[in-house]
Amino acid sequence: MRVLRHLTTRHRTLATNRTLGLMLAFNAGAMNAGGFMAVHMYTSHMTGFLATLADSLVIGEFALVLGAMGALWAFMSGAGTTAILVNWARQQRLEGTWALPLLLEAVLMLLFGLLGAALQQWPTPFAVPLAVLLLAFMMGLQNAVVTKMSSAQIRTTHMTGVVTDLGMELGKMLYWNRRGTPRAAAVRANRERTRLFASLLGLFLAGGVVGAAGFQHVGFVWVVPQAALLLALSLPPVLADLQRLARRRAARPGDGSDTDLSDDTPCRPR
Repeated sequence: MRVLRHLTTRHRTLATNRTLGLMLAFNAGAMNAGGFMAVHMYTSHMTGFLATLADSLVIGEFALVLGAMGALWAFMSGAGTTAILVNWARQQRLEGTWALPLLLEAVLMLLFGLLGAALQQWPTPFAVPLAVLLLAFMMGLQNAVVTKMSSAQIRTTHMTGVVTDLGMELGKMLYWNRRGTPRAAAVRANRERTRLFASLLGLFLAGGVVGAAGFQHVGFVWVVPQAALLLALSLPPVLADLQRLARRRAARPGDGSDTDLSDDTPCRPR
């Protein structure tokens, strides 16, 4: 529990950012591939939805236009929800600053795993079932967590940037520095970043295989173990915050609910 709490606590290190990012890359790969098996859309692929929106406007397929708009709106809403939760938790100095959006994602994953068949049939004004919007919301929620936590150094729900960065580092590895080139001017790859990008890519791929196989052989319930993992990551700091709040309330005089201000006892500043 101490290790899990350390991964999602508000006090961050480079190692905890990378460890959590790698775990969430696996989760994103599984949800993206498994979600495609369920709703036939890659709900983390906002570039594709923007292209679909443009193409569909030209050819007059307004149902596809609505679907793309709905996915974009849901993804942005998820990212916005993370920003609200993280900034509120920072102002409250909570340990679970990064755990709150992950806890919300875990709860939504449980709903998807247990009620996925119903959500797949639930219509929305965007001409796509509620399951599509829910998956896009979760992808935006998670991507904003890792992006904000790592100052945009790590992304987990889409691999375009990761593949680009990995390719550039590999290019640096292959670059031939002429003899006599000053050390400061020599082109050198950052091997630590190369390992990080390769690991993110590999875990996203592994998660995709697990997610697709899980949905094909088990169905929507394959999401439940993943949701349990996110719960294990997010609950420890949230529980610590609740315990601290309970101790503060217990330390206050009286019951802490109704304070009589009519007597001569000075109020204790909070």
